[in-house]
Amino acid sequence: MRPSLLLAGALLLQTAHAAPLPPAARAEVDALLARLQSSGCEFNRNGSWHSGADAKSHLLKKLDYLEGKDLVKTAEQFIASGASGSSMSGKPYLVRCAGKAPVESAQWLTAELQQLRTGRAASNPR
Repeated sequence: MRPSLLLAGALLLQTAHAAPLPPAARAEVDALLARLQSSGCEFNRNGSWHSGADAKSHLLKKLDYLEGKDLVKTAEQFIASGASGSSMSGKPYLVRCAGKAPVESAQWLTAELQQLRTGRAASNPR
């Protein structure tokens, strides 16, 4: 085999190895999913309502997939690429809290992320 082909193959293998989220981003995503799980809110995907614990489990699977493809590096990218809608149906995920109208999960998670970053207790839109 030609040396240039060997080098190209080695480079391809190196770039195919995906890296996990940076620690700070992973901490934010973990905190967001913990808030969703403990919020008492429900999570809608593809027309069915699920508990916060079920939502966390589902979104962790999506995060694992995205990390494996090296598609996320920030909490915002995770929200946009994995936590905002169904990759199967294209429908947005929804969050419904304590008798309030459902909001798109991207909106809910982004608001929670802002609160995490400013150090305030989560209160919106629960």
